Amino acid sequence: MINVLVFVGSFLAGKLTPLVDVSGCTFSGPVDVITAYLSLYNTHAGCFRPYQLFTYMFMHGGISHIFFNMLTLAFMGPILESYWGVKRFTIFYLITGVGAGLFNIFVDLVFHVGGFGTMVGASGAIYGLLTAFGMLFPNMEIQLLIPPIPIKAKYLVLLLGGLSFMMDPSGNTAHFAHLGGVVFGFFIITAWRKQGN
Repeated sequence: MINVLVFVGSFLAGKLTPLVDVSGCTFSGPVDVITAYLSLYNTHAGCFRPYQLFTYMFMHGGISHIFFNMLTLAFMGPILESYWGVKRFTIFYLITGVGAGLFNIFVDLVFHVGGFGTMVGASGAIYGLLTAFGMLFPNMEIQLLIPPIPIKAKYLVLLLGGLSFMMDPSGNTAHFAHLGGVVFGFFIITAWRKQGN
């Protein structure tokens, strides 16, 4: 609900209020006030603020971006939430989302790859949930709509993860944020298992 409300708010803000000129940061022109303040800016930009590591995951760049993220969340979220409970599910979602942003920044700062101007989207948290789903329910069969075949969760997670890296030749997708969600998700599940949870 928060993702959808922020998306609608961003759309309305762009229509109802004056656009903000943040061309000195990383946007090439004026944007709505919600996008200007809640997107995650590259640490090289003067507009980076630590709180953006939290807020960026509730922003989305377009209708297809939010649709596919929320579709995946609606598919896995209820199963994981009923398995963990609301509190643990929320903690996992937020940690993997923030972790995805941190991971992308780390890769950019240390290895000088995966650089970005601004970043938005719940994809890092979604990939964390995908990882958790594949680790907790690896042999659960899921019926796909297109093509209409059953597939085990572990293979679906590998397939979706691989497609993420192959489907955006333009480089507009924060692939290292997706990978960061996977990495943080894996370590959280592994830590919880060691604690007997």
